[in-house]
Amino acid sequence: MTGLSIAVVGAGIGGLTASLALARQGHAVTLIERRTGFSEVGAGLQLSPNASRILIRLGLGAALRRVATEPRRVVVRAIRSGEPIGQVALGAFLRERFEAPYWVVHRADLQTILLDAVRSEPGVRLVMGRSVETVEDGPGEARLAWVSAGGARETHAADLILGADGVWSKVRRALGDNSPPAYRGHVAWRATLARDAVPAELAGDETGLWLGPKGHVVHYPIAGGRLVNVVAVERTATPVDGWAAPGHRDALLGHYASAAPALRALLSGPREWLRWSLFDHPAGRLAGGRIALLGDCAHPVLPFLAQGAALAIEDAATLASLLGPERPDLARALASYEAQRLARVRRVQREARRNGRVYHAGGLVAFGRNQVMRRLGPEGMTRRYDWLYGFRAPE
Repeated sequence: MTGLSIAVVGAGIGGLTASLALARQGHAVTLIERRTGFSEVGAGLQLSPNASRILIRLGLGAALRRVATEPRRVVVRAIRSGEPIGQVALGAFLRERFEAPYWVVHRADLQTILLDAVRSEPGVRLVMGRSVETVEDGPGEARLAWVSAGGARETHAADLILGADGVWSKVRRALGDNSPPAYRGHVAWRATLARDAVPAELAGDETGLWLGPKGHVVHYPIAGGRLVNVVAVERTATPVDGWAAPGHRDALLGHYASAAPALRALLSGPREWLRWSLFDHPAGRLAGGRIALLGDCAHPVLPFLAQGAALAIEDAATLASLLGPERPDLARALASYEAQRLARVRRVQREARRNGRVYHAGGLVAFGRNQVMRRLGPEGMTRRYDWLYGFRAPE
């Protein structure tokens, strides 16, 4: 029997992973992307074991090892004093515990690896420069309409439409959810700089996490260790537009005026900063009829657990496992997908919000947080995430 025809809307990390996994199950995939090209400047992401083991299973391990780094630990410090608060064990301890690595990688490197794999699959048709305008479900097929950069309008029919089109998803509306994502009071600044330009005490093979009541900062090596990715989160009531709004370094340094000298030096390094606002949206329906959702389209999550990309990869692997190589019972498969994913993604959303409160705590709450980190120690801190990192998508 032949596989399904599947239209995947959005060629981000989740859409690319889903297209690859579904094509390898024997389905005919049309991957639709509104951009005419791919570029991700100054962006890094973290691939915890729940995601890295899936990518390795897809045959991408060797390519990822060439560009990813594997930090030995997370070092947590106080923003103002620079004093250590605690550590989280990564590296060999985490790899042995979960049988998969904790990698950090430049988003563009991961996207390139996935894109190369997708382009090598004969079952995937990649359509660039098309903006999906409408999505409609039907008893015999689902249909979408897209508009090209030149204004030409086309329709496309498929057995299944899979939304992977991000926080402001149009596909999500086809499941009856018209509520907008909620701004959560934080703007993130991102930049990269050469590793040899980083203060020596922060240039090691580790992730740095700085906590304070006005925000927090994360940094880690990417691009095979040549660059350092820096993300600084600012608490502010005013969101910014888009994913790459320019930011002025002096404004960021003003926000972190009282930071420890090493952190100030790190933030002074990049000349160009880009900003984006942090939104989330309660996970509701993940599938219905001939439409399914994954990643930020389905369940936008705050980055305070570093699980946005990982959840999208989990979604893709789970859905592909349910849509096997023989033509499946689509209604049953999508119902199972929603049932398997909904409780987990809701928990990750809750824990990410909670982490934001913990990161930005002050006074007695911060004191208690610090005491817990010290009492647990690096390996105890890692064990707290067994429920998260131990996830294994079905074969």
